[in-house]
Amino acid sequence: MGISKYSWLDFGLTSVGLPLFLVDVVLDVLAAEQFYREGAYGCLGLLLLFLVGSSVLVQVYSWLWYGYDNFEMRTEVEKSVSQCSLKLFHFVQLGIYFRHLGVLETAVKTVFLKNAEAGGQAVCLSHDLSMLRIVETFSESTPQLVLMLTIFLQKALKAVGSAMAVAYCVTTYHRSLRSFLTDKNKQTLVSSIVFFLWNLVLISSRLVALALFASVLPCFIFTHFLCSWMIFFFLAWRWLYRATVALVWYFNWFNVVEGKTRYTTTAYHLFILADMAVLSGVWCWKMSTDPPEFEVPLPYAAVTVGCVLLVYILGLVLKVLYYKWFHPNVGKEELKGDGAEAVMVSDEVDSMSRSIEAPPQPEPYNRRMRKLAENFYS
Repeated sequence: MGISKYSWLDFGLTSVGLPLFLVDVVLDVLAAEQFYREGAYGCLGLLLLFLVGSSVLVQVYSWLWYGYDNFEMRTEVEKSVSQCSLKLFHFVQLGIYFRHLGVLETAVKTVFLKNAEAGGQAVCLSHDLSMLRIVETFSESTPQLVLMLTIFLQKALKAVGSAMAVAYCVTTYHRSLRSFLTDKNKQTLVSSIVFFLWNLVLISSRLVALALFASVLPCFIFTHFLCSWMIFFFLAWRWLYRATVALVWYFNWFNVVEGKTRYTTTAYHLFILADMAVLSGVWCWKMSTDPPEFEVPLPYAAVTVGCVLLVYILGLVLKVLYYKWFHPNVGKEELKGDGAEAVMVSDEVDSMSRSIEAPPQPEPYNRRMRKLAENFYS
């Protein structure tokens, strides 16, 4: 067997194989420790199952292959231990290290000592090692990757679900306002879907901008909230109600102003868009100058900021489409639930006639919601 069968590239791959294997072990231990500290015992159990099961499977294959080769020891590393000791090392899950060291030994002899026989052994032993790594990959690394992705997606889906819950809450509130329309003008499924979508897009992009800022300057997010809340606080009215509306405005627009609100709404969204640009810009700047525990390259950070702002603009476009095609404009007198509709019974009405035909009862309605409907549809 010629020396050319084992190249410098093969030697490089072999040399980094053992350190990578050790790094993988350390990362597995750190992942298990993190699950334990978080109290995620179910995930910890699955991770340990993958690690132990894969290790046992690989050690069994390694030991069986030694048996198939009649325990022929081809390297000095392997010859330095007895068959009994080799069996013990496999039992304590260390047998594969001998294969790594054996391949590394033959690789050094091939590349530096120009030993042709060692070159053939290096190729042969590396084949066994690569097959064992395949077994390990698909019995440990791949299931572990699925587990990690599942956890990540659960957290991501939880965040998406929370955002959808907020948008759904706003949509149901909107449909409650629609109940004050005499004919429920244009209260179609498409109308509710468009209303839901633009709220979801606006709220999600706003929350992402706040999260990006909080990830690099967590101590200042409360200051930002307090400053923004005070601005919104003085734009609303009534003390408790003012504070509550200001809290909602920190995240999304809530129509509580009488009369036309086109300019007020436009000013609000311009303010929020500028605020999001500042928050996302600070996050991008911190990533390039003083990144936290995680680091995002500047080009990706810039793309992230651009996407956040574009998503918010997309939400504004959807909102404009809703108001153009689905939002009814009605006056106060056209809304149901006016107090004047209550039918009063005169004292002069004959008691017998009252017992025969009961007077019609006014339709019940929520005065607070009707007031909000007046602001929303006027």
